Amino acid sequence: MSDKVNILGINVDMAGIEEAADRIMEFFDEDRLHKVYTPNSEIIMSAYKNEEFRNLLNDADLLTADGIGVVYASKILGKPISERAAGFDIACDVLGRITRTPHSLFLFGGKPGVAETAKKKLEEKYIGIHIVGTHNGYFKPEDEQGIADEINRSGADLLFVCLGAPKQEEWIARNADKLRHVRVAMGIGGSLDVFAGTAERAPEFYCKHGLEWFYRLKKEPWRAKRMAALPKFAMTVMLKGRSFRQDQ
Repeated sequence: MSDKVNILGINVDMAGIEEAADRIMEFFDEDRLHKVYTPNSEIIMSAYKNEEFRNLLNDADLLTADGIGVVYASKILGKPISERAAGFDIACDVLGRITRTPHSLFLFGGKPGVAETAKKKLEEKYIGIHIVGTHNGYFKPEDEQGIADEINRSGADLLFVCLGAPKQEEWIARNADKLRHVRVAMGIGGSLDVFAGTAERAPEFYCKHGLEWFYRLKKEPWRAKRMAALPKFAMTVMLKGRSFRQDQ
């Protein structure tokens, strides 16, 4: 039986938080860069409509379900994912494991100053962690080589890319061959702002019960238009989802 579930053409790993972190730790032992993406239902819907983005996601070494909608979709398709494996939660698990080890981290993304603040707060929380560099998420195409060079000079073997989808996944795919020391590059969206304290994550109750979307809607009513995409995703999975093979 495949350890993936094909959701509208996206081969999502049936891995929970702990299993995903286990696999990332194994990636460090391999002499190449591994791409880790954590799509939610909105991202999968976008990839469903865009073949190039779909292929980019499917090229990942690990693709986890960041969103309760993705978990529900897997149940509809008869290959249930055990739990939501959000990028933030996986990142926190990995951070705890690499504390007081030789592994080192580079933070890339956010507004100017956010990555530096996140670095400080993470170093206070994870005593002994090695965060060897930061760079904000504001850059021009001609700056990309310089950013890759900066990451290389840092010697980091773990890279958090927090640019939002699809920009972060595209950046990782485009620059993977330039990064000499990085063994794991993770696209984890707004996690950097949460690490820095400039954004608040939903309380545990909402996350545990799959209601994080409702909490966000209460706090930010302007999200209503984006939230309307969730029922469309569910309907598309019910109508089209079974046309994708589940034995890949």
